[in-house]
Amino acid sequence: MASPTPPLPSPATRIPAHNWADAHRTAIQLRFADVDAMGHINNARYAEFLEVARMDMSVALGIDGEEDHSVLARLEIDYVQEIRLGQAVVVESLVERVGRSSWTVAARFVADGRPCAFARSVQVRVNAARTPEALPEGFLTRVQPLLARPAAQPQP
Repeated sequence: MASPTPPLPSPATRIPAHNWADAHRTAIQLRFADVDAMGHINNARYAEFLEVARMDMSVALGIDGEEDHSVLARLEIDYVQEIRLGQAVVVESLVERVGRSSWTVAARFVADGRPCAFARSVQVRVNAARTPEALPEGFLTRVQPLLARPAAQPQP
């Protein structure tokens, strides 16, 4: 007899407790083509949604195409709960880390008010030869409003 499958961790333990109330928000319009044979949003679409959210966040921060010569170096996605066509989906984004030539963005997918997935991406600024170069002066100041920090713990 097979042993029972342990329950999955709750979304709260799989999605960092950041200051999501301060995050940049990008509404995602779901389309029929986003749905796979299982009836939920296809996993590959999440990467596309993240790209839209990163571009939207850059515009909101005043980082234009001339200033943002970057490549996506890493992308990880933790799927917590499926998203289905017809749900209101928002990608919330925070900047987790700013280094010399790279920065890390944490994002969570929220559907109908419920966190459904978490993603982390690393972008690296590159020059014309596609080798890493330092982020522009003032980059950290520009992203300051969206820096991730641990969520405040409720007082007893």
